[in-house]
Amino acid sequence: MPREAMPGAAGRQGARWYNPAMPFVTLEGLEGCGKSTQARRLAERLGPSAVVTKEPGGTAIGASVREILLSHASRGLVAPAESLLYFADRAQHVAEVIRPALAAGKLVVSDRYVESSLAYQGHGRGLDREVLRQVAHLATGGLRPDLIVLLELPIEEGLLRVGRRGGHDRMESEVREFHERVRAGYAEMAAGEPQLWARVSGEGTEDAVAERLWSVLESRGLLVGPVGSGSRDAGR
Repeated sequence: MPREAMPGAAGRQGARWYNPAMPFVTLEGLEGCGKSTQARRLAERLGPSAVVTKEPGGTAIGASVREILLSHASRGLVAPAESLLYFADRAQHVAEVIRPALAAGKLVVSDRYVESSLAYQGHGRGLDREVLRQVAHLATGGLRPDLIVLLELPIEEGLLRVGRRGGHDRMESEVREFHERVRAGYAEMAAGEPQLWARVSGEGTEDAVAERLWSVLESRGLLVGPVGSGSRDAGR
């Protein structure tokens, strides 16, 4: 499903490294799969017209929400409250970061978006996914990504990576069965909308994953040509 039309798409400047018809890319996946690293690397490689952001915590208000969501002090947080906090963060994120960036003609790369809530709170916690979609529409105004990249990694490897970088937060500390349900949820969503989703292995070095991701963007028509080549219309 294409995202809604955004103002300023036809006249964006300095966008010669990518096709401006596909300006909103999100990265999804389990804990430790490398989303944050790959989102940052992708935005850097795309150039100055790209904005990298994240959920939760992509705004000052969202940072406060993130602290509640991921702190072990919030261990008693019930699933509906957890879900609504994620959507509160997302509503602020869309209004303050994503929509302004798209309106200014920038490409947005986001570490997580609506599909995280469907995977974690829908499949993982067992909340009604249709209700979550309705709340998502309220929070985002119906704004959807042009491409969703699912970075896939075995659960054990992801949690080992998390352990190597420091302690586990509240979500990372969930039991294995929870992460299995989240993984199954992601797989179901990706299979249901193959034109919107791209599945990329998160195994191997950061460089190897980055090249796989770049190849996917090329195959999907996001990239016009090599960095620094000609005008943004070259190669169409």
